[in-house]
Amino acid sequence: MVYRYYIITSLFFIYIISCNKVDKPNILFIIADDASKNSFGVYGSISCKTPSFDFLANQGVRFTNAYNNNPKCSPARAAILTGRYSWQLEEAANHRPYLSDKWKYYPFILEEAGYFIGYTGKGWGPGVFKGIDISDTDLNPAGHIFKGEKINPPFSGISKKNYSANFRNFLKQVPKDKPFCFWLGTHEPHRTYEKNSWKKEKRDTSKIKVPKFYPNHHKIIGDIADYEIEVEWFDKHIGEAIKYLKENNLFDNTLIIVTSDHGMPFPRVKGQIYEEGFSVPLIAFWKDRIKKGRIVSDFITFPDIAPTILEIAGIQIINQMTGESFKKQLLSRDNGRIDVERDFTLLGKERHDIGRVEGDNYSVAYPVRAIRTDEYLYIRNLISSRWPAGNPEYGFLNCDNSPTKNLIVGLKNDKILRDYYEMSFGKRPVEELYKIYDDPDCINNLSNNFTYKKIKDSLWTKLKQNLTDQGDPRILGKGEIFDYYPYSRIPRQQKLYNKPDYNPIKIFEEKFNIKINVK
Repeated sequence: MVYRYYIITSLFFIYIISCNKVDKPNILFIIADDASKNSFGVYGSISCKTPSFDFLANQGVRFTNAYNNNPKCSPARAAILTGRYSWQLEEAANHRPYLSDKWKYYPFILEEAGYFIGYTGKGWGPGVFKGIDISDTDLNPAGHIFKGEKINPPFSGISKKNYSANFRNFLKQVPKDKPFCFWLGTHEPHRTYEKNSWKKEKRDTSKIKVPKFYPNHHKIIGDIADYEIEVEWFDKHIGEAIKYLKENNLFDNTLIIVTSDHGMPFPRVKGQIYEEGFSVPLIAFWKDRIKKGRIVSDFITFPDIAPTILEIAGIQIINQMTGESFKKQLLSRDNGRIDVERDFTLLGKERHDIGRVEGDNYSVAYPVRAIRTDEYLYIRNLISSRWPAGNPEYGFLNCDNSPTKNLIVGLKNDKILRDYYEMSFGKRPVEELYKIYDDPDCINNLSNNFTYKKIKDSLWTKLKQNLTDQGDPRILGKGEIFDYYPYSRIPRQQKLYNKPDYNPIKIFEEKFNIKINVK
């Protein structure tokens, strides 16, 4: 009888342990660098081939209204890792900042709860954290670095880092009694590209769709083709990561989330508050837990990712996180709108790059706030007198150099095609309103159309109220601080402005009596 009691008791504890293991899934977060949503097959691309991404989407759930909150690398990734909206992140709302260690980052919260964590490639960045330019260091908020594996890429613009092989090495080190959380961040399809690499691949460019805010020019088509090669390289590493999970019998209990930090590195996309720049791909796979083939239209934003991961892992969501978990959207059996209240998202930007000058104030922001609903995008350019892509005399530095940029800048004095220049590099009105279903490229600004005045006014009221509730300094009249948070590459600014004594840290600390954490 005693023997039987011990048998039953042992089986009970084995059951409890196995239940706990199921409740602690492994988490693989995969993120591209500068990949537009519509570059993936399941989102409509017919020129870019992404079989691994499409496989996970078809076997899991695809979100049609996912947004990055701030369309530039550093602030977008900070929002993911902290679970906070960009304007709530102080210096981290800007690109390439001195990142504060006051925030808690979700991978390290998971580590404290028993997860084995790591990252490879591009984690948070670019910028300085604890006194170090954190690119390729173990100080990254994305986790402990796994690197060393190299590959011979087919083109010179592609990194030699073998991201998926680094993930394989990580899996070898995961203790058998621990779940894992891994961040796999590629550097692709960030520029630069090997020019005309598409010709070497003999790619068919006839199916490439050129956005309406560009002329249908062969140089732009070729530039997009070179970009798509790198999107496909990203997809290749998704496939390799899946293979390594299967080889280690980890595929079935791993939640895989795949996204991109923002849209492609082209004019009027990356760093800009238009649909192509801030709408991101977002898919998730978790075998037997996420019903396959689902498509969800709830609005999801990057601050929602960290609380979702914590909730999935059975960890209490910390007060710092202002995003809202979308666990319900992941695990629902339904399609379409799961939560009727998730029917809009908020967007914004501050200083993305240097080269925007206002009087004696250098490297100022181009502050924008926006609201996206099912039908409309309303944009508020809060200081519309400034240049959105940076000052022309400094080369429009808030836009990556490229053949497309060079061509469009060259249209400035073209009497017929000048509008393309204005859309990418010209100044913008205070208000913009676009009916997205009819105008996904955001060409026809309806803000001055009286027919839409009530809609415009109601969207501004809703946007302003939500930002006020979130304590946005710009809306509360304290937004000047974003213009002064230091850009961490000081020598670059000294050279650009020809001011060898320029010291943005000193200027900031004296003006606001706040110390910048540079060590």
